[in-house]
Amino acid sequence: MNGPTVDIDFRKWLSRPHWRFAMYRLDEDEWGTWLWTPPGSTAQRAGDPAKTFNHLNVKLVAPGEWWTAIWNDSGRYDLYVDIVTPAAWNGDRVTMIDLDLDVVRLADDQVVIADEDEFAAHQVVYAYPPAVVAKTRRVTDDLQRRIRAGEEPFNEVGITRMRQAAELAAEANE
Repeated sequence: MNGPTVDIDFRKWLSRPHWRFAMYRLDEDEWGTWLWTPPGSTAQRAGDPAKTFNHLNVKLVAPGEWWTAIWNDSGRYDLYVDIVTPAAWNGDRVTMIDLDLDVVRLADDQVVIADEDEFAAHQVVYAYPPAVVAKTRRVTDDLQRRIRAGEEPFNEVGITRMRQAAELAAEANE
């Protein structure tokens, strides 16, 4: 594959375990750190058995941003943006706290906000601070607008990184 792996440690509010998986480093640019996994990679949700993903994934961890984006070739959607606290790096491990809301570009190019119900419930259950709720909402609305407008890195930049990862996956299968 391509270089060392990065341990992705998604948490829920107040650092409860959520998703854990490893990705290969792809590149770094003005948008952030690009990571990828080939089809057949696994991820584990806290306490659940590992899940295998049969599609190519590319993730962007953008420094200082309240989101992380993942592109894939699953056919259901091509872009899934998790609203998270800014990424915290510790060597080859990156930790983010998932704030429930997601902005998703579906296969038909429709851009939707997902998990509004989960966000509303967790505001009460986990007592999200009002400033976190307001920031999460602003970031979500802005991302929906940016993705609909075709702004980068959500347009050609992400597609180019998907092609790059596909080439690496093909080379690995030769």
